[in-house]
Amino acid sequence: METNQYLEVFIDESKEHLQSINDQLLHLEKNPQDLSIVNEIFRSAHTLKGMSATMGYQDLSNLTHKMENVLDAVRNEKVKVDEGILDVVFDSVDDLEAMVIDISEGGSGERNVERVVELLNTIENGGGEASLVLESVASRKADSTPVLSVDEYTKAALEQSSELGKNNYQIEVGLREDCLLKAARVYMVFEILEQAGDVIKSSPSVEALENEEFETSFHVLFVTEDSAEDIEEQIKKVSEIEHVHVAVYQVSEESKEESNPLQKEMAAQEKPLQKEEKDGKQVGNKTIRINIDRLDALMNLFEELVIDRGRLEQISDDLKHTELRETVERMTRISGDLQSIILNMRMVPVEQVFNRFPRMVRQLSKDLNKKIDLSVVGAETELDRTVIDEIGDPLVHLIRNAIDHGIEGPEEREAKGKRATGKLELKAYHSGNHVFIEISDDGGGIARDKVVQKAVNNRVVTDEQAASMTDSQVYDLIMESGFSTADTISDVSGRGVGLDVVKSTIESLGGNISVDSIPDEGSVFSIQLPLTLSIISVMLVEVQKEKYAVPLSSIIETAIVKKEEIMHAHNKKVIDFRGKVVPLVFLKDVLSVPEELEEEDYYSVVIVRKGEKMAALVVNSFIGQQEVVLKSLGDYLSGAFAISGATILGDGQVALILDSNALIK
Repeated sequence: METNQYLEVFIDESKEHLQSINDQLLHLEKNPQDLSIVNEIFRSAHTLKGMSATMGYQDLSNLTHKMENVLDAVRNEKVKVDEGILDVVFDSVDDLEAMVIDISEGGSGERNVERVVELLNTIENGGGEASLVLESVASRKADSTPVLSVDEYTKAALEQSSELGKNNYQIEVGLREDCLLKAARVYMVFEILEQAGDVIKSSPSVEALENEEFETSFHVLFVTEDSAEDIEEQIKKVSEIEHVHVAVYQVSEESKEESNPLQKEMAAQEKPLQKEEKDGKQVGNKTIRINIDRLDALMNLFEELVIDRGRLEQISDDLKHTELRETVERMTRISGDLQSIILNMRMVPVEQVFNRFPRMVRQLSKDLNKKIDLSVVGAETELDRTVIDEIGDPLVHLIRNAIDHGIEGPEEREAKGKRATGKLELKAYHSGNHVFIEISDDGGGIARDKVVQKAVNNRVVTDEQAASMTDSQVYDLIMESGFSTADTISDVSGRGVGLDVVKSTIESLGGNISVDSIPDEGSVFSIQLPLTLSIISVMLVEVQKEKYAVPLSSIIETAIVKKEEIMHAHNKKVIDFRGKVVPLVFLKDVLSVPEELEEEDYYSVVIVRKGEKMAALVVNSFIGQQEVVLKSLGDYLSGAFAISGATILGDGQVALILDSNALIK
């Protein structure tokens, strides 16, 4: 049977089934008595098994069959669901995901799954005693050397260090059984390592090591220019060290913490391959999968068409030819419908990125002995596919950072009078021509004094500069390269390495990130991303004799305001707009436009909004609504304040597109 033509469909459907299994397992953990959830998981697993066998991926099919047997025992009430069993099933899903990713990258999908198969057999044959399963897991872990997992950022850093001729080592250090001061020995080992290179991760975490929450050995991922022999010799000089083993660290697929399951191809409908129950029958949407490069080419051609359409409209108005005007109006309607279809083909709900996080938060909260309540808001918010592909890893890092450094442990929270369970919220929403994604927590917040002290010590700012900085400016410093205020090095969110990479990744997408925090109340990381809708509806306005475009999606309304209606508040000119005080923003001053026209007795204003905040942009006149092609300014002009791009108008003139969010801020 020729399977190549079905491979892409198989990979996409497999990922959907595995995501469904993951989601349903999280529901099952909260409702272990609900057997209807088990039936849903069983259905997805059964379909995946059949697909894998048909495509010839026997390892994938066999492991799914073993997992299916356990699920069958659960739904027939032979096995009772508990934490131990769920951990094993989650592990088997991890292996299945790794197999599917291997297949998507051209591999055979083969993988060593002896450990998880043995555990699944233990559950199936032994009646699923939780203690038995957990003992099996513990014994397996004790018998094997862990491969320290890394995320995409750390992986890239390790690969770069190798290219620079540095060595990536995984070091195992064993202390003597009668060691009295284990934390002190760990501290001495880390002192040696930090003088010789960079500690990337440790297992257990540094916090656990300092609290002596480990037996006699620990592992460290380490980058250095020194040889393995030199490192081993230096560590052995610390007293009460039983053994040291230094090995070259290989970054494998298994060692990656989060693999991005999104591939650069998409379905030509908004929600591909969805299935729903209707009258007892499975109903599937008819889809065709299109490479995104083809959609890019289609979009570029359509952009040129829109520019020519604007030119035709201008000529039609100038000539006042009735038949030409009717033809142009019909062409405008048809091309408008075509534009809507093309843009919707590229839009994907952020749910495709968000749906991996509940499982990740569950595991991290267990690893760090914290209680976390994750809420997701606005998962249906849509973004361009190219942005969706890139945003996953920055969000992973911000969430890990919030859980590790933001939210306190249960005891510390209760001592502060908080609930033992910390809140973590992931929220997405539209505002103007942008999508905002916010990661907020109710943890300890960011200590301004600590950030300032670190910034001054690192010579990022001077004492005088720091004294005049606002809280927001100070908090932004934590995203500078190599900046960290963590008291301890953590194997979860890194050694302060990462937030600068998050910032650069987001900026490369045409977005930006800001931080807000209140000590002991929590922090909010807000990411602003462009929708990357290349064609947008705008209101064209004139500021003096220059033309500007304001995205229609951020405009509430336009108005004429008499000068005597202007009020003052906090040394700023404001107006009363429907009972709300709205500040005036004079575009001719903000944009340094040459003054050629005299002031009138009234102001023409455009009321714009970003979330709950509003501003009134003062212009000289309104030209009217138009659809324009958003063109990038390029690297040279990309830093221009409050300008998000430019467009070519129907008469050939260039108009700059205003970023109303920046003006409000």
